[in-house]
Amino acid sequence: MWSGEQLDLGAYLARIGYDGPVGKDGELRPDLPTLYAVHRAHTGAIAFENLDVLLGRPVELGVKALEEKLVHGRRGGYCYEQNSLLAAALERIGFEVSGRGARNRTRGDTLLAVTHAVLVVTVEGEPWLCDAGFGHQGPREPVPLARPGADVVQGEWTYAVREEDEGILALSILREGVRRDLYAFSPQRYHPVDYVLLNHYSSTHPRSVFVGRVIVQHPGDSVRHPVRRALVGRELARLHADGRDERSSVDPDELLALLDREFGLRLSGRDAEELVRINRAGD
Repeated sequence: MWSGEQLDLGAYLARIGYDGPVGKDGELRPDLPTLYAVHRAHTGAIAFENLDVLLGRPVELGVKALEEKLVHGRRGGYCYEQNSLLAAALERIGFEVSGRGARNRTRGDTLLAVTHAVLVVTVEGEPWLCDAGFGHQGPREPVPLARPGADVVQGEWTYAVREEDEGILALSILREGVRRDLYAFSPQRYHPVDYVLLNHYSSTHPRSVFVGRVIVQHPGDSVRHPVRRALVGRELARLHADGRDERSSVDPDELLALLDREFGLRLSGRDAEELVRINRAGD
């Protein structure tokens, strides 16, 4: 379903810096330790970003296009790109992968459309939420779905899945003693063709949050950048596990250096110039 057979798995694993378990034959096993290792490496290595949307380029979801951009080009992407690439890699390894469409809940009581793509991976009969595309607040590792209500500790961050009516599952994050919903999704399976439709809205509709402003995020890692970071427009936010939320403004002339330093993103000369011009146009 996810065209995993088209993916250069070796190049992908090198891109994410995979250092997890490998079988005696050199192959990866479709088991839980491998799932954790791939998910953790992917979210640690590849930034969430919408720069192609801002530059007016189509966002392609074909496996070879994703490989060219995120793997060989060392760029990032948003949820449809990130999770389509992750799905292809997991399918190639041998995992059972299905898609879901989620509704963002980070804006309080505002009812938003289903525009977020997530994955459900089944390992030994147990379903796990896998999501490499929710930006700085997203989980770094798989989250079990068969144990609703249980705290899932990932380093200094705690998540939980709550079951609601009609089989809806909601993912929340615990910050400063308060649980905040991130998103919710139904049991309905989504396929790659469904993500093509959602991707079109997110990358082109004038009311999409991804149109007209820079959005680059990273959920942090345990070594170089333990703090979660989010650049939206000209504001850089740093989220700490203890609840601190540090914010600072970013001058357009500092944008390219910041993207490299904080998110590992380097653009070519023409793209870099255009991105700075667009960011400065807000003056």
